[in-house]
Amino acid sequence: MPLAPVLTKRFGTDQPWKIENYERLDGYAGLRKALTMTPDDLIGLVKDANLRGRGGAGFPTGMKWSFVAEPKGVPRGDRYVVVNADEGEPGTCRDMPLMMNDPHSMVEGIIISCFAIRAARAFIYIRGEAVHAIRRVTAAVEQARARGYLGTDILGSGFDCEITVHAGAGAYICGEETALLDSLEGRRGQPRLKPPFPATNGLYQKPTTVNNVGTLASVPYIVLGGSDWFKKMGPEGSPGPCIYSLSGRVKNPGQYEAPMGTTLRELLELAGGMSRGKELKFWTPGGSSTPMFTAEQLDIPLDFDAAVKAGSMNGTSAVMIFDEDDCVVRAVQKWSDFYAHESCGKCTPCREGTYWYVAIFDRLEHGGGTIEDVETLLDLSDNILGRAFCALGDGATSPVMSSIKYFREEYLAHVEHNGCPHAGARTLAGAH
Repeated sequence: MPLAPVLTKRFGTDQPWKIENYERLDGYAGLRKALTMTPDDLIGLVKDANLRGRGGAGFPTGMKWSFVAEPKGVPRGDRYVVVNADEGEPGTCRDMPLMMNDPHSMVEGIIISCFAIRAARAFIYIRGEAVHAIRRVTAAVEQARARGYLGTDILGSGFDCEITVHAGAGAYICGEETALLDSLEGRRGQPRLKPPFPATNGLYQKPTTVNNVGTLASVPYIVLGGSDWFKKMGPEGSPGPCIYSLSGRVKNPGQYEAPMGTTLRELLELAGGMSRGKELKFWTPGGSSTPMFTAEQLDIPLDFDAAVKAGSMNGTSAVMIFDEDDCVVRAVQKWSDFYAHESCGKCTPCREGTYWYVAIFDRLEHGGGTIEDVETLLDLSDNILGRAFCALGDGATSPVMSSIKYFREEYLAHVEHNGCPHAGARTLAGAH
């Protein structure tokens, strides 16, 4: 498993967030090269590299760019690049470290993407609570502008580009791209009906591409290294490096960069193994909104295709790890509380379904639960899944359905014991 750092190669160096230190390690060399290419050639390069969106869905980035790049007669001022930095998925912590340690890699990627899709303005939407990241990214944008990488006639190319940093209001729903666009326009963050899609009717109803922080931070490396170099890392269908967030019952939780397709067994070796000497019980491959896995899936490659084939999703690569002393029902209860709280309330399946999740899990955990409650949880999930307005509803069903699939007996034990049989146990699911 090659571990030569790419996305994190500047982490740990002397103040990598300062532009002069960034430039010493190939900083903005990718932009200089990109400006010698045509926008169509840039899009073709990213397509050939098969860079897939690191925000969770894994949609091909070059294809997304190509939707916005046409038609060529649309003025640059009528297209936008929007960066989704509203990192809110429980267990996910990779965009914030990138913005804190290496914000210029994202800024450089944004400028290149604007040039590729023929846009003149970009917006970075950062989660409102992340004040430290907002300040650091704002400083990076100002440094880039002072160096001539932003503004008018960038590096004498005739290309103009500006970036605006926007602080969100701290709503999980704004991680959904259309809710983010509504919030960016000053409205309540709620998902829009699709179609039309952001590629044609995005920010201010103009063609817009919405990309994740990690996606854009990968772009300068692809421009410099080429598509063949990028595809050497990871499987053919999901190439490139990835930052995995490991939390929970591991000795050394944190961010670990590895090629896409790395297994949990390999990640656990990097993180020093289980923290309490206990056996692995269950884990999430891509955050709480992805169906959980057990120790039987320890060797599943964590990439977009293999995880789906195994019955889950790579999602945001947020790997939360629980051992044999952790209560799965309590973990799912904590996640269900989160989804009920963060539901925007726009659609009935999600609004009412998550409300009843909370009520049933409360009964199961504190006495009063019945065998029928377990079936009701599955029935509720069936009424939410595929019927909610956006993916939040589907995500809320994932831990419920997968936990019952793998640990039905633990649910029944809660009924038999009139509450949680793990009386003194605690889980880490509430930490977010």
